[in-house]
Amino acid sequence: MDKFKQFLKKISPITETEFAETISYFTELNLQKGDYFVKQDKICKHIGFIISGTIRIYYINSKGEETTYGFCQENCLTTSFKSFLSQTPSHLVLQALENTRLLTIDYEHLNLLYKKYPTWQNIGRIITQNEFLIMEQYASVLNNETAKEKYLRLLKEQPNVLQKASIEDIASYLGVTRRTLSRIRQEISK
Repeated sequence: MDKFKQFLKKISPITETEFAETISYFTELNLQKGDYFVKQDKICKHIGFIISGTIRIYYINSKGEETTYGFCQENCLTTSFKSFLSQTPSHLVLQALENTRLLTIDYEHLNLLYKKYPTWQNIGRIITQNEFLIMEQYASVLNNETAKEKYLRLLKEQPNVLQKASIEDIASYLGVTRRTLSRIRQEISK
């Protein structure tokens, strides 16, 4: 709970009393490696704060292939935001790459927090803004960086993912083949 409290305090001031009153709206969820937090074509009912573990976010492209969109790790929020906010079926899949502990809240309880606590309205607004910035950055990286530059960014920003994700998942995230990823790794190690 302390990690979550610190995460919230970085976003917006929240008193000990507000935190104590609102934490009962959250539930701990334990996923085993390979378990799904969100399934494709299902409405995403929860948003989760990752206490420990790693979640891979991917979608199935028009050829039926998995395309990795990103990775979420400890001290981050994760969900299929479009599905969660609009309560429509998700086109994304969120799957645990390792045993993962989350603190989750469902759509209805989050909206109760928004109504009852102005602090939570502010937290929700800032989280939404941050997610928009992350998506915009992802689009920019996707269109403007080479696979090698994307790999170096992943190495710098999320080095633990390289030990937890499969070669196929990393190659998919970079938009390259497994062979190209091997070549990039060899170039960097020289």
